[in-house]
Amino acid sequence: MPDYDALRDYLERQSRPELVLSLDEIEELIGDSLPRAAQRASWWDSLRSPQEKMPQREACLAAGYVATRLPDGKGVRFRKLKPPR
Repeated sequence: MPDYDALRDYLERQSRPELVLSLDEIEELIGDSLPRAAQRASWWDSLRSPQEKMPQREACLAAGYVATRLPDGKGVRFRKLKPPR
């Protein structure tokens, strides 16, 4: 199973409120192939089934982003979470 720490670290260094990475770019970051399940929107959706802990979702949330797979299935949009008030 890939380690998503590099994705988390990359996202933590970002200051943009939103960014898109292709699945290829994510694979480069993590230094491993993504599983076939990464093609499914539900695999990335940080807000779906929050009780179900998944390492790629946890990495995004730890960096302060929520992830959503793009409709074409070739990339992921990361949106910065608003800080709590």
